[in-house]
Amino acid sequence: MHESADTLVIFGITGDLARKMTFKALYRLERRGALMCNRIIGVARNKWSEEVLETHARDSVQEVFDDPDEDVIKRLDERLDYVRGEFDDPDTYKRLGKELEGAGQVVFYLEIPPSFFADVTKQLHDAGLTEGARVVFEKPFGHDLESAQALNAELCQYLDESQILRIDHFLGKEPVMDIMYLRFANSILEPVWNHRYVDSVQITMSEDFGVEDRGSFYDAVGALRDVVQNHLLQVLAAVAMEPPSGNRSDGDGIRDRKGDLFRAIPEADPSRCVRGQYRGYHAIDGVAADSGTETFVALALEIDSWRWSGVPFFIRAGKELPVESTEIRIVFKQPPRLGIGGRVVPDPDEFVLRIKPDPGAELCLLAKKAGADELHRVHLDLLFAEQDDEQPEPYERLLLDALEGRLDLFPTQDAVEQTWRIVQPLLDSPGELVEYEPGTWGPEDSAHLLSGHGGWRKPWLPAKAD
Repeated sequence: MHESADTLVIFGITGDLARKMTFKALYRLERRGALMCNRIIGVARNKWSEEVLETHARDSVQEVFDDPDEDVIKRLDERLDYVRGEFDDPDTYKRLGKELEGAGQVVFYLEIPPSFFADVTKQLHDAGLTEGARVVFEKPFGHDLESAQALNAELCQYLDESQILRIDHFLGKEPVMDIMYLRFANSILEPVWNHRYVDSVQITMSEDFGVEDRGSFYDAVGALRDVVQNHLLQVLAAVAMEPPSGNRSDGDGIRDRKGDLFRAIPEADPSRCVRGQYRGYHAIDGVAADSGTETFVALALEIDSWRWSGVPFFIRAGKELPVESTEIRIVFKQPPRLGIGGRVVPDPDEFVLRIKPDPGAELCLLAKKAGADELHRVHLDLLFAEQDDEQPEPYERLLLDALEGRLDLFPTQDAVEQTWRIVQPLLDSPGELVEYEPGTWGPEDSAHLLSGHGGWRKPWLPAKAD
């Protein structure tokens, strides 16, 4: 644990991310008495006054909450200050330096395009503002392995790795954190969490909507860069990593084990990857007429470790699929033919962790069918919301961790480079792009990836209300 910050500086405070997420997170933190920093200083190019910023913050909160607490908003307003200036103008940082006189621990949060990361960091350094500070960077951190390495080399001219916090909001989701807690805090799971009992692992992130008004952004990114290299490989790490040491309290125990896991994953094989694009994608504003960007990707990965030797990890992600769902499914090995239940070979057991919607866990087992000498599937379900109080939202959790100096949810540069290394062959040799119909599960070829493993399972969805 590092020193808690008394000052938060947000670059890009007038932007969409601040309006949609940051003010909401700050409000929720203040409402539950967790926001301990004394000042929040916004830095942006807009010719705003502090009063305009306060009004913007209030409006942003009111967009989300029907009846926000006026006392909470007032306490936030009292902490807000504003420095107007261009990001490449040294005078901006001189004015910011005067505002920071007397500040103790400072966190700089760069809610700005990645193209500004290096310049802003240099300006902060040259103005003498980075000593002892923590600097938070929004994803994406590079667009391939080479660019990620180049960006880090620039930043490390001015910052130590321990000062750099890379945000991946997916890691701030409570159900993603639940994966490690369920694994490591329940000894009943450990004996079967390995290649002796697990046949395969399926990770699905399906969205039942398209790119909509994000054509210009998405067309330069695609599904692989947008969610696989970052979000879903981090989920895979939580599923497959070794337990962190109980003697470490600095967060690096978890990050070290994730790093070990990423290094054990060979580079992805383009022949075991299927890319798709939904019909109608080209008609979206901002999408190139000849775009080869994938809106669906499915791939198979292996892990060269004793625990996971021979166990394939299947990942699929896409837009305009039948349902919206994000889940991890552990498929266990099939039992032998039984002398009960009609002398059949039983279906394998499955353990499902659902991240979205309605986070929860499901254990799929076989039991005797009432009134018959047959087996049938039973589902033991748990919805986390039924067991816990209101959960912190991702940006709420990550902002608090950045302010308090908890680092375990922020990927290291090694993790960033390793995940880019894993997917780089798919970027270098993307393979055929297959059109698929909206509302389907993507190209039919994606099913061939799971040959011998029973095919893709339909996601576990919440029960419909009567």
